[in-house]
Amino acid sequence: MLSIAKGANLALMFFLELGVLASAAYWGFTLNAGLVLRIVAGLGAPAVFIAVWALFGAANGATFPLTGFARAALEIVWFGGGAALLYAAGAATPAAIFAATFIVNAIMRIVWKQV
Repeated sequence: MLSIAKGANLALMFFLELGVLASAAYWGFTLNAGLVLRIVAGLGAPAVFIAVWALFGAANGATFPLTGFARAALEIVWFGGGAALLYAAGAATPAAIFAATFIVNAIMRIVWKQV
């Protein structure tokens, strides 16, 4: 039963990662700006997040994998950035839920030594 919960927690992290990308795109496409800027921001913001995660955060494929405090800082900035962008787009409740879900997920990954 515990192995199922651990697997579910890792799956949740994957969906949170996708949520960060969706949050970045949502923020960009809902900017109060011209169409061209919204398209650039809606596609560019997730691209920046993808590049950072690919370089430093991807579990087994990061170019420069981080560990320890640096990894924790990256995750806080990465997932916190997703929540902040949701909040900036005017979705305060989803932003709070996203942040709380990440915190619970991170605590469980630490407890279960999944980091």
